[in-house]
Amino acid sequence: MASELKVDNISEKTTNAGVQLSSSLGFVSKTTTEINSLSGMGAGDTVYDSTLGTLKVYNGTSWNAMSNSTFPFTVEWLIIAGGGSGGADDNSVGAGGGAGGLRNSYASENTGGGASGETPSSLSTGTNYTVTIGAGGAAVTAGDESSGNQGSSSEFNSISTVGGGGGAAYASSGAAVQGGTGGSGGGSAGWNYTNDATTAGGAGTSGQGFAGGSYTGGGGGRAGGGGGGAAGAGSNADTSTPGDGGAGLSSSITGSAVVRAGGGGGSSGETGTATNTTGGGGAGNRTGGTNGTTNTGGGGGGTGGSNGASTSSGAGGSGVVILRYLSSAGTITVGPGLTGSTATDGDYKVTTLTAGIGNVSWS
Repeated sequence: MASELKVDNISEKTTNAGVQLSSSLGFVSKTTTEINSLSGMGAGDTVYDSTLGTLKVYNGTSWNAMSNSTFPFTVEWLIIAGGGSGGADDNSVGAGGGAGGLRNSYASENTGGGASGETPSSLSTGTNYTVTIGAGGAAVTAGDESSGNQGSSSEFNSISTVGGGGGAAYASSGAAVQGGTGGSGGGSAGWNYTNDATTAGGAGTSGQGFAGGSYTGGGGGRAGGGGGGAAGAGSNADTSTPGDGGAGLSSSITGSAVVRAGGGGGSSGETGTATNTTGGGGAGNRTGGTNGTTNTGGGGGGTGGSNGASTSSGAGGSGVVILRYLSSAGTITVGPGLTGSTATDGDYKVTTLTAGIGNVSWS
């Protein structure tokens, strides 16, 4: 008797089967939900997961991805450098330090210096991306015209920011001293008894921050300008009145509005009045400036000394890198050398990196 050969049609072989062939190009594309609802699979059945961007193989018990996702994913970021420290002098005046440069790609928010927000990054899983968290500029002790120190740069994926400029300290040579340049500039300082001419504050960096406050001269007294901030210039120093630090910039990248990168306040050698600022900047004071707040990039406050007393300016606040991405992008790995934490905000994850140098990656 002749044997009978049965030829299955294509619908019989693909109904609820793991091996799904398209009409011409290979494996059929299904979402993760559709794949998880399949039945009748056998070990070795294969399908393309269009949600995750990878081939999956059924091992007889479960579906397993054969690679990392082939899709790029979007990361929004906020990158802030370390703030500059305030200036200090033991018998005169120190100006406020500038905030660390701020760059922002989140939603429709502005970036530093009044510029429009930047373009988020398109990244891939399985790739290392370098992160650096900038330190704040170290405080200086009131002595012989000690201008503040510039903060250090922060970076993510080759996107870098400039440390805040140091605040100036008045010079015994009789000339007003200009604040340091930086992401935001440091304030300038002078002694009005010598009728110093107006001296502009240190310049900020375009797209990152504003200039420090100027010393305007005239009259009597001595004072220092405020350090520049991400959202506004430092206030000018006029006669014996020191300048406030420039305003910081608000961002809701973490899910809540937080103001960061404010400039440090200047000091006056005539009174003990402190000048405060928003966004983590330190206050200036004749008896000692206060520090910029950690992980805000705030500038440190200046100090004018008190009748020869040895007082210190405020140190700049350290910087920060904040990353926001869809939870479906995968799991982030924070490598050795970095300190950070991850929280959830609706469909998104937010990773805040607060110290160190190292790599991050997603899988």
